[in-house]
Amino acid sequence: HAHVALVRLKLAGLRHLPGWQSFYRFFGEADDRQNLADYRRFLRPVLDVETRRYWESRSLTGRKRLSHFQTNIYRKGLLGRFIGIGHLLAKAYGHDVSGLLNARSIDEQRRYFTQVLAPMFDRRAVKWITGRRVSLYGLGIPPAQYEALADGATMSSVLRERLERLACDFPLRENYFAWQAFGRSYAPGASGPLPPYLQERNFAALRNRAERIDVRHISVTDALAEMPAGSVHRAVLLDAQDWMTDTQLNELWHSITHAAADGARVIFRTAGKATILPGRVHEEILGQWRYLDALSSDLGKQDRSSIYGGFHVYERASAR
Repeated sequence: HAHVALVRLKLAGLRHLPGWQSFYRFFGEADDRQNLADYRRFLRPVLDVETRRYWESRSLTGRKRLSHFQTNIYRKGLLGRFIGIGHLLAKAYGHDVSGLLNARSIDEQRRYFTQVLAPMFDRRAVKWITGRRVSLYGLGIPPAQYEALADGATMSSVLRERLERLACDFPLRENYFAWQAFGRSYAPGASGPLPPYLQERNFAALRNRAERIDVRHISVTDALAEMPAGSVHRAVLLDAQDWMTDTQLNELWHSITHAAADGARVIFRTAGKATILPGRVHEEILGQWRYLDALSSDLGKQDRSSIYGGFHVYERASAR
């Protein structure tokens, strides 16, 4: 429900907030009391009852969920709190994780990682925490993904490698994931990298197209099964397949194959490096798709979030 409510709130913001500045203050900075006033004036009157009820209800802390937009919503939720714990743990060892953001080059980023961040993974407490599956649930890694992510190595070494990619493989001026991980916010005043939907240059296009988006709380399997045959050209599955059973995977790809047009593409991520579909999805289904190995590998190397092991692209191959 939280994801659906957030998407609907963003769509309302695109269509009804005065302009990019107020939109960015609300969803990019998300730490200003003015956001609550803007909500009452511009958003509340146009929201559906369910979405309005969600944001005006109280979380486990007793505060209205809407108040997160005046206290940095990026520090809330499982991932936000997990990152916060990481910062506190670093401080306990005398380090400031956000210091990485002062680096002026890739070389300085790597030096900071090597001297400050990497040694923490040799600490007993860090090894103990990362060795507990429940601890990593806060990073968005449910138990079903744990083994795929580890792939025979210790979880501490895997997370060290992923953090090294995040800290060292991309310039800070290009990686908004790094700003959130190490600074717990985007660069001050929108001066650094931002997700495309928050960039000022894209605001007009998004506002003009916001009404095209249909938000549904339904499984992708069921949604695609309802669509006309050959009507879908692109599908994004994120990483949900990692914890699906073989039966669920086959049902999903049966629906995808039904809805996919010739040449349609499907993208998804996995905790491990390899695609998980061969040997699990029936050949009569998977045989209708081509795995774009080189493209998948190339795009995986460009994944700035650095959390996932693999990025995968499948293309519909069979003619109807």
